[in-house]
Amino acid sequence: MQINMLDLKRELENLGEEIYSAIGKTFEDTLFINGPRVREFENKAAQYLGVKHAIGVANGTDAIFLALLAAGVKPGDEVITTANTFFATVESTVRIGAVPVFADIDENTLNLDPARIEENITEKTRAIIPVHLFGLPCKMDEFTEIASKHDLAVIEDCAQAFGAEYNAKKTGSFGTAATFSFYPTKNLGGYGDGGLVATNNDKVAENVRMLKEHGSSKRYYHDLIGVNSRLDDIQAAVLSVKLKYLDDFNARRRRFAQRYRTRLAGVVSFQEDASGHIYHQFTVRTTNRQKVIDALTEAGIASAIFYPIPCHLQKSVQELGFPAPKLEITEKVASEVLSLPIHQYLTEDEVDTVSEVVIRALR
Repeated sequence: MQINMLDLKRELENLGEEIYSAIGKTFEDTLFINGPRVREFENKAAQYLGVKHAIGVANGTDAIFLALLAAGVKPGDEVITTANTFFATVESTVRIGAVPVFADIDENTLNLDPARIEENITEKTRAIIPVHLFGLPCKMDEFTEIASKHDLAVIEDCAQAFGAEYNAKKTGSFGTAATFSFYPTKNLGGYGDGGLVATNNDKVAENVRMLKEHGSSKRYYHDLIGVNSRLDDIQAAVLSVKLKYLDDFNARRRRFAQRYRTRLAGVVSFQEDASGHIYHQFTVRTTNRQKVIDALTEAGIASAIFYPIPCHLQKSVQELGFPAPKLEITEKVASEVLSLPIHQYLTEDEVDTVSEVVIRALR
């Protein structure tokens, strides 16, 4: 039996007819850039997230870059974030010329620890980027309180958390702005690259809309130095279809995650659970990780390590000469984490099969 981390073929067996129809309409209209389906999806996304503005961009990495720029982050400013994240979070900060300042994570949530923020704030600090890792929301009330106290922007990195909730509010509705990725592996994924910036701040929204269009609010009039970063109509059509089913998809992931947690209790350690967790990844911890990987591979079961090398230890970051923090929890977690297959088209039998292999490997 082959069990994959993601199964888009199963998705197309279920939603293919609806998705093909939506894509077909974009070809009929031949309005591929800034077409009607982009506006339609942006409106639906804003309503779903409970924000005033949702702005489609080319990918999740650009979303972070544009949100930081739009919020006023400049070269030389400091941005506090986690090293336990995909590299795009840090890459986007450095791309602006800002300095990433890494704070350690909470060992239970694997998210940025709010208790470590204030010790890292200096007169150059301009923003905080909490990352909702694996679909588990950060403790946003604590981050927004700190940000308000020190007049800092909060950019939520929601790349793995479309549909997650904290205190009955959708992630992406707490900070100065929020960023999303629609990479195909995401809970809400397209069939190519795509991203989104969400915000309740009118000025930030205006800046993002200009920056993503070469700094232009009117064709051929460029008030800012921007970039070319647009969500295309085809991806917007796919995303509008899938958004209708997202809550059901996320509920299925939660059910499979709870089944894993029951089967593997006492065998491995888990990321903290919460009612708003949407399990973009189901990630466990074990000091015998390679033994589990080998057993899974032999059984035809995929697994993945997110992330084997924390951002502060990446060669490219170290060569920039930023102060090298000692992040004991981050580095410990990186040596132990392993993600098991989870997606909305998994089956209970497959969850049980994966669990049995893990249990046998660690006996």
